[in-house]
Amino acid sequence: MQRQRRRALGALPVLLLTACGGGGGGDAPASPGNPPSPAAPAGPSPSPLPAPPSGGVAYGNLSRASLGAGAALNGAIPFPADNPWNTDISGAEVDPASERLIASIGADKGLYRDFGAGLWEGAPIGIPYRVVAGQQARVAIDYQAYAAESDPGPFPVPLDAPVEGAPGLNGDRHVLVLDRDNQRLYELGRAFARGDRWQADVGAVFHLDSNNVRPTAKAGWTSADAAGLPIFPGLVRYDEAVLGAGGIRHALRFTAARTRRAFVPPAMHYASSSTDPNLPPMGMRVRLKAGYAVPATFSPEAQAILAALKAYGMLLADNGSDWYLSGAPDERWNNDRLRAELASVKGRDLEVVKMVGLVTQV
Repeated sequence: MQRQRRRALGALPVLLLTACGGGGGGDAPASPGNPPSPAAPAGPSPSPLPAPPSGGVAYGNLSRASLGAGAALNGAIPFPADNPWNTDISGAEVDPASERLIASIGADKGLYRDFGAGLWEGAPIGIPYRVVAGQQARVAIDYQAYAAESDPGPFPVPLDAPVEGAPGLNGDRHVLVLDRDNQRLYELGRAFARGDRWQADVGAVFHLDSNNVRPTAKAGWTSADAAGLPIFPGLVRYDEAVLGAGGIRHALRFTAARTRRAFVPPAMHYASSSTDPNLPPMGMRVRLKAGYAVPATFSPEAQAILAALKAYGMLLADNGSDWYLSGAPDERWNNDRLRAELASVKGRDLEVVKMVGLVTQV
């Protein structure tokens, strides 16, 4: 049962590319399983850079976050400063298998933003989220697939919380809700609002104020992400990116089409049946090489993303299109400019950070 479940979970995101890093960007190049898409309208030109948030950065304390869908966190960052998501790895060793692993994803393929402004197939482009207050009413959750590896409800997830993807269609249908007062992150996968409750395949609760990120989980457990990771901390968000280089102070999330039956902490789950050592395991961290010169002409948003990739890297979190960076939708993204800027960064400009604690069997 466990082997079949993992194989099915690993196959699902590859087939449903619009949901997990494949094709949601609205202007992806044509490829098998990723048909050409009409260009989404470009967002407005970026506003002048805002001043840093009052009080600077707050790790592991979301109390300063605004409320609502796509709300700004105002300098709040999930998890403590020494959490793997927030650790500066710019000086870490390169993994001996880095070149082979990069080649398996695509040394000549460019980065792609799987988020943006406008709509794709009737839905905002990216993975949406909502911030709620501690008094938010709790809603029952009926699990359909992975109840044994899910945190039991009820969750403070409003029935009108934004769902990833087009209304009524299948896909990963992620729902992400942050309780800013109780420092919790609630994530659902393949979620549908049914009457007075949510129906979902899987659900997880993450503690934003602790390095014991998901106390209930066991090694090998999935989450709304194939790697068993939280999704929200790795999203590219406009409120951080518009600050320019240094505005994003955490690792990002990306996908690859082919992965290995293995994972590296902080990941907890694999989603493949292949044991090919040349394929990347879930949780593998990739960073932009220190010698890569970010053009001064790049937008503040691209500079923020690339600076974060040098300092914190990006974690392989799911099966999907190669080198797709996950982010939240926002009408202020300039789709065309950001797509072109990120596409100029190729796989060969990246390297794998040395992997420690590889798990191949749970």
